[in-house]
Amino acid sequence: MVTRDTSRRLPSYAAGEIDVPFVVRGTEEVIDRDTFWEEHSHPTHELLWNRRGASSAAVGARVWTITPSVGLWIPAGTPHSGRTPAGTWHHSAHFSIRAVPAISDAPVAVEVTPLLRLLLDRLNEEGLAPDSRTKTEALVLDLLVPAPVELLLRIPESPLLAPIVAAVREDPADTTTLAAWASRLGVSTRTITRAFREQTGLGFSQWLAAARVQHAITLLSGGEEIEEVAERVGYHSASAFGTVFRRVTGMSPGRFRSQ
Repeated sequence: MVTRDTSRRLPSYAAGEIDVPFVVRGTEEVIDRDTFWEEHSHPTHELLWNRRGASSAAVGARVWTITPSVGLWIPAGTPHSGRTPAGTWHHSAHFSIRAVPAISDAPVAVEVTPLLRLLLDRLNEEGLAPDSRTKTEALVLDLLVPAPVELLLRIPESPLLAPIVAAVREDPADTTTLAAWASRLGVSTRTITRAFREQTGLGFSQWLAAARVQHAITLLSGGEEIEEVAERVGYHSASAFGTVFRRVTGMSPGRFRSQ
């Protein structure tokens, strides 16, 4: 049976617009088909993470990859959208802004350690005594710290770069060189490089590597073999892919899969 992408629409709230009757409340869902979450915002702070698989969340031109070990903190009232592939075991935790100060005024990656996962699971247990809940919530808040590695891709919004972005996001293995793009777009390679740096902080090749790694993370989280992933994102060998993956994420593809 062929499944089609589904779109979910959620309301948009300002920070604190609804006074929620909890400190931390979690939800979880195994996503049965590729899902796009239309732009929305919550009255609460939100932590997104996955027990299985990789998803993404976008705030403006920034796209974060969310995995079992790297989540995303989204401050209350922040408009965001997202994509979740089929099979992802998706989690979110909402935090009252009355009881929980924001760990950051802007979205930031959060390290989701095994202990943090266990504590968040405990808060979802039925019949948890009030005193135990209070202690568990305090431990959760103590463990919410920015991750050492942020799986973030900035999408340039320049019309000049739009064809490049579209081609790479459609096929990360696209082999069009910087010189070929310059010829196709009728500009110099320096113009393209300058535009990428101004809008993303990266040159063309660095941005291409980051885009490929972001796509590779989703494939690895879906269980594909490292050699297959390397080929699908444009690398002729697993070793070359591993070098780039390690440079972008701080870990090898094998270590990432084991986590």
